Amino acid sequence: MDSYEAGDVLQRETHPVIEDTDAEAADQPQITSQQHTRGISRTQAQPRKKQYAISTRWEREYTDRGPKSDYNRYFCCCARRLGNMFILYEQNDGAPTVIAGPCWPFCVGVTLPLIVGISFLVCFFILFNTSAGVPSWVGYIYLFCLAMVLAALFMVSCRDPGLMERVVDEEAGRGGWFWNEQVGSFRPPGALYCRECGVLIQEYDHLCPWTGTGIGHGNLFAFKAFVVGVNVLCYFSIALVAFVLLDGLVTGT
Repeated sequence: MDSYEAGDVLQRETHPVIEDTDAEAADQPQITSQQHTRGISRTQAQPRKKQYAISTRWEREYTDRGPKSDYNRYFCCCARRLGNMFILYEQNDGAPTVIAGPCWPFCVGVTLPLIVGISFLVCFFILFNTSAGVPSWVGYIYLFCLAMVLAALFMVSCRDPGLMERVVDEEAGRGGWFWNEQVGSFRPPGALYCRECGVLIQEYDHLCPWTGTGIGHGNLFAFKAFVVGVNVLCYFSIALVAFVLLDGLVTGT
């Protein structure tokens, strides 16, 4: 009797423990599945950042010494540096929406003041001067040309010129791509490394200091529009000045 009673007591003591353990084991996969689902949703909500082909030398210097101490550090302190390019606004995957090139001080300090300054003088002394004798509709056309030139300049200077992502897969080499040691990446035909920008640019054409950045696939059309527009604006201004001078000679004023 004592052995049976001891056995009954042992079963009663251990049986609830076994039931609790099974319940916890049954609940555990459900919690893990929910956590796994949330982890997947977070991964899908945060896309992978693009890894662009930038100068490996710049990457080493940035890793060893940190950000370079120059004037860009003070004027572009809120920008993310990518080689010698400065990303002012980017998408969730790291693709630049607004980006400035290495020669942005020349564009801001020389190109923009020349366009705005000369246009202001023409407007003040000729277009908005009633004694000049220029019809008002000419002024509206001139202001429209000025707006188009400034818009084209912004599209060239602040748009992605065609930054290439880093590709290290050897299959790209078999597909006709070439290895570029300066950025440690394969590049397609037409893509070239810009030393001043420190990045690999698709269909790279040249570096334009007047617009402050490299010219490539992403901003080539805007660059052509800017060149045409600024020439039209320049000749328009010369024509207005010549008209006023000739009119003054004829009328004797």
